[in-house]
Amino acid sequence: MPAEQRETLRFNRNNATTGTVERVHAADGTTRIHKRLRRTGTVPGAPAHWASSNTPTDWNHWAREAAVYTDPRLRAGLAGTGLDLPAAEVERDEQGVDLWLEDVHGTAGADFSLADHVATATALGRWQARPLRPAPPWASRGFLRAYSTSRPGNLALVDDDAAWARPLVRDTWPAHLRAGWQRLLAHREHLLDVVENLPRTLCHLDAWVANAVRRPGGEVVLLDWAFAGDGAVGEDLGNYLPDAVFDLFWPAERLAELEAACWPAYLDGLRAGGWEGSEREARLGVVASCVKYAWLLPLLLAQAGDDEHHAYHRRADAEHLYHQRGAALSHLVGWCGEALELTR
Repeated sequence: MPAEQRETLRFNRNNATTGTVERVHAADGTTRIHKRLRRTGTVPGAPAHWASSNTPTDWNHWAREAAVYTDPRLRAGLAGTGLDLPAAEVERDEQGVDLWLEDVHGTAGADFSLADHVATATALGRWQARPLRPAPPWASRGFLRAYSTSRPGNLALVDDDAAWARPLVRDTWPAHLRAGWQRLLAHREHLLDVVENLPRTLCHLDAWVANAVRRPGGEVVLLDWAFAGDGAVGEDLGNYLPDAVFDLFWPAERLAELEAACWPAYLDGLRAGGWEGSEREARLGVVASCVKYAWLLPLLLAQAGDDEHHAYHRRADAEHLYHQRGAALSHLVGWCGEALELTR
């Protein structure tokens, strides 16, 4: 494909599924996004927990996105919900797959207003009110447990006085966070069980602002469907809200405001789409999803002494990063408490 310029975009270089993500400027002035998917393996020097799989139902199956973009049932299921997929062409060879994706024009998720987030939450609800039956053969199974329990992070650090005494932690994190996270870890298996036994739907499973673009006409295009599959009603929203803060795309000081606007919008979307489950079940799907991040606080404790800190593969000011993440983690402690109350 003739090109005048290739602009590498931010992506997780540790994940063995992805060789590159780049914007290709063609000779005729048009642009497309090129994403290279690599066959099963690992990236030399990358952590083992980002190894890819050849099993279609595994959470990190290497070829899932190629199947997603060529599934007419999924595209039809998104019609009228307010969500969309980018147009795509798929080219396969012996080493992997090249995805040639529409370069979606509009407002990037990192620049979303509160109204844009509300529209996204409403559209997610409409879509997830009517899951595909039977589930697509490419859909992942057991994502939450497999992903969250495979992440790095020494959980014992939560009980380590020295870890909490590091200035970056001591000076930026709320005092109650330690006890709150100890409680979350004590109920980790219970919370995983809760989410796994909630009403099921088809989920994106990596829904967050960096994977969203809103077209001028109002549709929200979701990108990066690499993890997509079976999940709980509410699980995507439970990822969407805190992840916006963890990677510094939304201020922690406005996380409660974001949730207060997006949760009822998601529920309204479910009802508009014909979902007949209870509000309690949908709310549990959101708040019990806090268990996905059980590993994150211990990892941040371990990294508090590092010379450099990053948010979504970009260097960040350490004090600001830890303050924002500490506030978001504290918010998840509140979710944990709510989930436990709802399951009594």
